[in-house]
Amino acid sequence: MRILSGIQPSGALHLGNYFGMMRPAIELQELGEAFYFIADYHSMTSLFDPAERRQNSLDVALDFLACGLDPKKSVFFKQSDVPEVCELTWLLGTLTPMGLLERCHSFKDKSAKGLPVNFGLFAYPVLMAADILIYDSNIVPVGQDQKQHVEVARDIAIKFNEVYGQTFVIPEPKIRGEVAKVPGTDGEKMSKSYGNTIEIFGDEKVLRKKIMGIKMDSRTPQEPKPDAEQNLAIQILKLVAPPAVAKDFQDRLRAGGLGYGDLKKALFEHYWNYFAEARKKRADLVSNLDYVNKVLADGAAKARAKAQEVLQRARKASGLE
Repeated sequence: MRILSGIQPSGALHLGNYFGMMRPAIELQELGEAFYFIADYHSMTSLFDPAERRQNSLDVALDFLACGLDPKKSVFFKQSDVPEVCELTWLLGTLTPMGLLERCHSFKDKSAKGLPVNFGLFAYPVLMAADILIYDSNIVPVGQDQKQHVEVARDIAIKFNEVYGQTFVIPEPKIRGEVAKVPGTDGEKMSKSYGNTIEIFGDEKVLRKKIMGIKMDSRTPQEPKPDAEQNLAIQILKLVAPPAVAKDFQDRLRAGGLGYGDLKKALFEHYWNYFAEARKKRADLVSNLDYVNKVLADGAAKARAKAQEVLQRARKASGLE
């Protein structure tokens, strides 16, 4: 079984990235052959500063390794170190209906919110399909918001196989439903695009301020909150605190008498402690960047060997060879 997933270096990684993609991916590296990549090509749809992209890519590598990715169990690499994926994107794109891409939420949601859109954003699902198919991936761990893109990859692969003969493995999404959508500080899905994130790593004072600024309603501390499970701080606390602790705070909020400020202070402490070991490991990695770069180079060599094999298969099937 081959597992495939990627993450964009478009900004500091946050809790949504960790619980939606990183932790599931790290757990899955124990179950099969894992290919995990830094999606720097994908970041080009929204990030246009080359120095920032380079730094972000390094930060993603540091963050992922600090959080538990094991290069002995996973193939870890930068997407752009495997340029074959761009050629496969063209092959797949010639069989991808415009209507399919117009329905993809990556394009629809951002254009509806008035965010800048470009061809790269429109064609994002085709590149993602190429990412998945070029490694003969069986399992793709994704958040609920990315499930559609795996379904698009399946549709494109099936179409290619129908037109040119059996070429691609048909992938399956693997979704962690209980944490597939992590709320941001404003109640929307946590996303760098919306500026509502809580980063995994960063300055303690800045992160404390973000958590203390989580959106709340105007009810007084004494008022019972029968909808306590819908409280944003409670939802995030359930991710970073032991279940009994999270339940206790939820029950206290429901009963009345717990102030939002006290709840958010507790949330910060549990969040900060949750990543304490990872922060220490990340600091060690920063002092040994040669090791980090070697991990990425070794991963790219392994990934490219597989990508070349699959691309040649697709080229031959479609009559290019």
